[in-house]
Amino acid sequence: MASNANLPPGFRFFPTDEELVVHFLQRKASLFPCHPDVIPDLDLYPCDPWDLHDKALVEGNQLYFYSRRTQSRVTSNGYWSPLGIEEPIFSTTSSKKVGVKKHLMFYVGDVQTNWIMQEYRLLDSTSRGSGSSSSSSSSGKSSKRRGHSKNDCSKWVICRVFERNCDEDDDEDGTELSCLDEVFLSLDDLEEISLPN
Repeated sequence: MASNANLPPGFRFFPTDEELVVHFLQRKASLFPCHPDVIPDLDLYPCDPWDLHDKALVEGNQLYFYSRRTQSRVTSNGYWSPLGIEEPIFSTTSSKKVGVKKHLMFYVGDVQTNWIMQEYRLLDSTSRGSGSSSSSSSSGKSSKRRGHSKNDCSKWVICRVFERNCDEDDDEDGTELSCLDEVFLSLDDLEEISLPN
């Protein structure tokens, strides 16, 4: 299980949305080191959420990792579907918008699971406000050359993944099924149903 092994004993990783974007994601996108370097890089989309415990930073029931921003959110057993909610993230010191948080739900086939992902991204360079518009063409060309790798690195996102509680009673023997177990059991029930020809 991946854990917060790079943190001193007694420290916990509970960042705010602003801290995830400003302290971690902006530094990653700008190629600056981040201390402590505790969030791993993962290729999220081949991984199902229940496979992330061995790969991501685990703090409580939350999993944290960097991933490349992509449109394909299909895994080996399901897919992440956006919930249509995008929250702006504002700096507490300057009240400027510094990033966006998108909410996604994991589905196995057409069955919604209780796995939630919050995907944090930086603002697009077009929406950040680029300062002075009266720069010379030569300085514009040099900034494009310098910004090429930065633009590529700004494709990074930070993901926070967790399984929402089921709010269901315990089974008779005192053990509680996870929400994912319940999904798989319901799929097994569909195989036992015989349909008329």
